[in-house]
Amino acid sequence: MLKIAAQEQLLPGDTLQAKWEFAQAAGYDAIELRGKGDLHFASRLDELKQARKDGVVMPTVCVDMLHFLGAFDTDQRRDAVAQMKSQLTVIAEIGGVGAQTPASYGMFSRRLPPFEPPRSEAEDLDVLLTGLTELGEHAREEGVTLFLEPLNRYEDHMVNRLEQAADLIRAVGLDSVRIGIDSYHMNIEETDPAAAILTHADVIGHAQVSDSNRFQPGAGHLDWSAWLGALHSIGYDGHLALECRLTGDPVDAVRSVPAFLKRSGA
Repeated sequence: MLKIAAQEQLLPGDTLQAKWEFAQAAGYDAIELRGKGDLHFASRLDELKQARKDGVVMPTVCVDMLHFLGAFDTDQRRDAVAQMKSQLTVIAEIGGVGAQTPASYGMFSRRLPPFEPPRSEAEDLDVLLTGLTELGEHAREEGVTLFLEPLNRYEDHMVNRLEQAADLIRAVGLDSVRIGIDSYHMNIEETDPAAAILTHADVIGHAQVSDSNRFQPGAGHLDWSAWLGALHSIGYDGHLALECRLTGDPVDAVRSVPAFLKRSGA
């Protein structure tokens, strides 16, 4: 049975409790949180603990920062790792399962000039393995999971496909690091998204959903029956977290997603 979450910024309401009331009525099973930088997520701990006490289900947090563990700048890398450690600790404190982050976002693309990044592929690999190992060890200590999200080639030059993320995770060798797949990025990068899910089933830990155009599922041309069928085939039992832009009336758009996904995955 599909379990569907919506990221908090997509839900109407001024509090997590109000957002949860709407989410439940619309057919959602959880809320995915967003973790900003500057330890903002940690500053919300009292709010999050109260929301949990009030019954809000919050299994995951998705990073919402300006730099990430694969940054070119050493200080920015160090800060990104510290921020992610904090987010892993906080999500553990409220009974969640993990935090999702890309290697980078908007830092460099080989598809745009100057085409060659200022760091070699070997240096990229070293940076990523170092950061993922440190975060994976912290996640293991906290009893949660770090989800590495491959992004499309225009948003990240290092980790675009599930295969690349899987190779990194297997090299790290920690069960506390898994892939966080995203249907939008997979639609761009994977020759056969469903086949990629089946191939790397052993390291998939989380899933985010939006359609081919980054709008809500049902607003594009993604083959949802194949994508959801592959997740069903591998026994995926985590949430499908809605991360998207919205087209049309935003409340109606958010409300439409659970029914659409359940029809598509039937």
